Parts: sequence; structure tokens; C-alpha cells
Amino acid sequence: VGCDRSKNLVDICGEKHFQAFVCDALSVPIRSGSCDACISIAVIHHFSTAERRLATIRELARLLRPGGTALIYVWAMEQEYKNQKSKYLKEKNGSKNKEKEMNTGTAQSDQGPDNSSQDSAWSDQLHNGLKDERCGAKPVADFRLPVHTNRTSFHSQDLLVPWHLKGGAKKKEESVDTVLVPGGSRESQELSPVFHRYYHVFCEGELEAACRCLDCVRVQKSYYDQGNWCVILEKL
Repeated sequence: VGCDRSKNLVDICGEKHFQAFVCDALSVPIRSGSCDACISIAVIHHFSTAERRLATIRELARLLRPGGTALIYVWAMEQEYKNQKSKYLKEKNGSKNKEKEMNTGTAQSDQGPDNSSQDSAWSDQLHNGLKDERCGAKPVADFRLPVHTNRTSFHSQDLLVPWHLKGGAKKKEESVDTVLVPGGSRESQELSPVFHRYYHVFCEGELEAACRCLDCVRVQKSYYDQGNWCVILEKL
């Protein structure tokens, strides 16, 4: 059974005859202790505070029966690990069409968290002194979140990643940034809406440390996989 915040994605699952429903990862409408296994792929790194990220892991644990397991994947700050570039960085010179769709280069945003100091204090306590310097993160100088340049290394743990909406005309009431897509015919060079998605990319040990804050689970395995930090948890 699958669940997602996006109704459109859930509808696609339904068209393919998969069981899926719309919900929030912080509150999944399933009985406690009723799942043999849970999988959370590329979800938790979208939550903007350490408290919410921990609450999401706690919710996964709640769903598991004793002895059940959970697999979690989050985006890693370290896109070069043990002298190996991740698939994400290796694709920098890949499909030109993908670059047109995804890479906004110098896009800017004035949005930023209003509780960064509170979150920072919580993170310091939660991760037992784990510092940004361990993974090369730069200190945030103001309240604006940096906008990531696609297929490049990360320079901040908290950032916005541009996402170009493919196809469809932009509605007048939509207040999103626009960019001119280079190349192609004049008809194809239209203003496309660009959405900025929030990410918190995890340093080495950060996800595992958060999981160890919960008494109801134990970390079976922790590993790095193609630009992601991953853990396998067992419900006690």
C-alpha cells in the first residue's frame, strides 16, 4: 500500500491498479503495529525542521509491528564520497533536454525559515555536536535560503531546488518565478513556471543519530548509496 502527499501521483498509482492514498507523512491513517515493513524514499529531507524530521521517523516506527523493519533514504550533503562522484553529479553532462527542464542556474529566492536559530539549537542537541563543517557546509549569513544549481555539489544543508513545470500554460494567478528555456524553436522558448522545493540534505551520521533518539527502534544498518544516506530500522 502506497501513500503520498500528491493527489496526482496517487491517481497515477490508481490507474496502474496499485493501492495508494493521499496522506501526510507526519500522520498516516493506519493502525499502529500493523505493518511488516515501511519504506520512506526521498521524503524526510523535505521537512524543514529537525523536530519534524524526527517526528516522521517516529511515525514510521509507530506503523511497524514488533520485529518489523523500515528503510529510509534521504539526500546526502556528500555527493562525492570515498573519491566517487554520485550518479547525480555524473549526470551533469548527460541529457541536454534534462538540463533544460531542471537547471535554472542563477535563480534567486527571498524565502527563508523563520525558526532557523531554534532548529539549529535542536540539531546541535539532537546530533550530539555534529557540525556542518564535517560535510563542508557554509554558515548561513542571512535568512534567505540558497537556490541550488542543478547537478552540482551542495554548499548548504538547507536549500531550495528549482523544478521546472513541464508542459501546460502558466495561470495568471500563479505567483511563481519564470525562466526562458534556451534552445529550440521560438514557439518552444516560452516562459515556464519554476517551483522551488525545500530540501535539508543530510551529513554523514545525521540520519542515524536521529533514529537513535527513538527507544522503540534499533538501527540494523546504515550506509551510503549514490548520493543518499540510508538506514534500515527494526521495531523493538
